Amino acid sequence: MSIIEKAAGKLGGQPRSPASPTGTERAAPASLIEGALAKQRSEPAAGFVATPIEPVFVERPSEPQSDSESSFQSINLARLHRMGGVTPDAEKSQIAEEFRIIKRPLIANAFGQGTARVKNGNLIMVTSSLPGEGKSFCAVNLAISMAMEMDRTVLLIDADVAKPRVPEYLGIHADKGLLDVLQDKDLKLSDVLIKTDIAKLTVLPAGRTYKRATELLASAAMTRLVEDIGNRYPDRIILFDSPPLLATSESSVLATHMGQIVMVVEAEKTSQEAVREALSHIQSCEVVGMLLNKTTPTPGADYYYGYYGSYGR
Repeated sequence: MSIIEKAAGKLGGQPRSPASPTGTERAAPASLIEGALAKQRSEPAAGFVATPIEPVFVERPSEPQSDSESSFQSINLARLHRMGGVTPDAEKSQIAEEFRIIKRPLIANAFGQGTARVKNGNLIMVTSSLPGEGKSFCAVNLAISMAMEMDRTVLLIDADVAKPRVPEYLGIHADKGLLDVLQDKDLKLSDVLIKTDIAKLTVLPAGRTYKRATELLASAAMTRLVEDIGNRYPDRIILFDSPPLLATSESSVLATHMGQIVMVVEAEKTSQEAVREALSHIQSCEVVGMLLNKTTPTPGADYYYGYYGSYGR
């Protein structure tokens, strides 16, 4: 059975947790699917499975800051924690442990730690087959988890220009960003980057909406930008929150520049056909991993966290 078949086979057969109340949106708990983040060569797949967290709800973002403060903004960590996210001030949590497991093979592939270094491995795209599977939540948590590493910095790029969610989750205000840099040749990348009070995390927001904005992601300007970022910061992890693969064609173009891709799959909802079709759009990438999201808790999950969560206290 192939890795894809193993992954697709986990997308049904278990009862779903109760739906969120009308008018709210449930942020996505995450678990790593069997066979995730395996090189598509002859190397065996990793077999990690992380435990899920309880569903939480998205709140409104904080008030915008003034233009003079736009280059540095504070993340509302208390609010992010209430949403179920990873925060540096609460490292010993179930979701923090999950994303530690998820990030390890990505970092190893990016920098050759115990394995062969993957070409462009520090360029990582987080995507999904369809909208609503929780990719932005996973991208934000993965970025924060990676930024907590002792010797790594992270640039999180909100490339889902049609429905940008990164500022909402972080509770920051974003005006200009990626689209503005692609549109305006005189605008420097450094002018739109947002430094955060998570010392090693920088954010590039999607920017203002332009006519035919999504086509900019497939443009030559985007190609040059990705190549420039990858070459300029070879020791930095660069995460792209990408549009869903089956919603637009731009994600497939963006995937050609990536060294690694994390595809978020909503458990017990996304069909096997959708997963297979989405994977067919990113065959150009050497390393593709699948992250099973919004899972039903499994027996023993509390014991797993009870051991690792209390370690070192």
